[in-house]
Amino acid sequence: MNNVTSSPIPPRKGKPEGAHPRNALSAAFVRAAPPGRYCDGNTLYLFVQRSGARSWVQRLVIRGRRHDLGLGSVELVSLAEAREKARTNRKLAREGGDPLAEKRRTWEVPSFAEAAARVLAQKEAGWRSEKHGKDWMSSLDRYAFPRIGKMRVSEVTSADLLEILSPIWYTKAATARVVLQRIRSVLDWAVALEFRTSNPCDQLGPVLGPQNRVIRHMPALPHREVASAIGAVRGSSRSAAGPLAFEFLVLTAARWGEVRWAEWEEIDDDARVWTVPAARMKAKRQHRVPLGHRALEILDRARGLDGHSPFVFTRGSAKPLSEKTLRRLLMKQEIAAVPHGFRSSFRDWAAEETDHPREVVEAALAHVVQNKVEAAYRRTDLFERRRHLMNDWAAYLADRSRD
Repeated sequence: MNNVTSSPIPPRKGKPEGAHPRNALSAAFVRAAPPGRYCDGNTLYLFVQRSGARSWVQRLVIRGRRHDLGLGSVELVSLAEAREKARTNRKLAREGGDPLAEKRRTWEVPSFAEAAARVLAQKEAGWRSEKHGKDWMSSLDRYAFPRIGKMRVSEVTSADLLEILSPIWYTKAATARVVLQRIRSVLDWAVALEFRTSNPCDQLGPVLGPQNRVIRHMPALPHREVASAIGAVRGSSRSAAGPLAFEFLVLTAARWGEVRWAEWEEIDDDARVWTVPAARMKAKRQHRVPLGHRALEILDRARGLDGHSPFVFTRGSAKPLSEKTLRRLLMKQEIAAVPHGFRSSFRDWAAEETDHPREVVEAALAHVVQNKVEAAYRRTDLFERRRHLMNDWAAYLADRSRD
């Protein structure tokens, strides 16, 4: 009888006479007692049904109200264990606690997989891409759930986590760090909801050891080769949207996610400005991008691709380009770079070929000012100076394309 019952014990009429019984039952009697209710003392009762089922019930006053608590079947809970449970519950009730609440809390603790689903539902509203949510859960599904998915989130230990992470900590270092980060998020949630008191992830660092990561930069072209890459990509696809998006990305030194999801309502042709909303920026701050003559030409061509789509660069059906579009175009032309690498090409050009100040170049890349004092006093986005910078970049690419 594992659940709280609705008064299965018929109340006695009147108050029993004499001293209250204490440890009145024996193990032999518990096994052989006929149907009925038998008091062992200290609020503990043996309840024997006509079917022969035997269970322990505790009648207890909790915060002024009488409750009957099921303590389990005789087959699973011995007489000594039932007495100990009854004593613990009675002590808690006398101190003002609620044994029922403690029991309900035990019942309601979700499994790790259930907790992960609830954490994902909480987090994904703030993410920019549905794909991130799928990736978030798939990594846990592959590495964590086989070991701890069905375990209550309160029962996961550091030993369980070591068994998950140790095989991949060095062989798949980046994946292991991501899995650890996501497990930590789930267990932090469990701590916040008081399903557990601490996060076992905090104990793993000294045991797993340093990965001694070697920073691998994204493949990028020397800036002198960027113009020829643009020329190679032009006309290389049956759809014009991909090559146009690629050239626009290079000219604006923007991230692919910012370009891919660009919408027409963000473009101000008269002011020659593209305003990227904070939700799509890595730094979570709105970013204004100056648009030069060639960038505006690209936008004019893009308008003719699908006049019904809210997106600037579309694959039809009001959808943006695929995340892999540019990578495929570059691979097809055997260009040894990734879309993000062209930001590096732009950065190298600005440092090697121009006298534009570093802070202007960093602002063009939408990098966060790392120095807190400098950031506190920065009140401008250096927009007009960035316009000169981006015009110089476009002119440099045009000159190289004629070489």
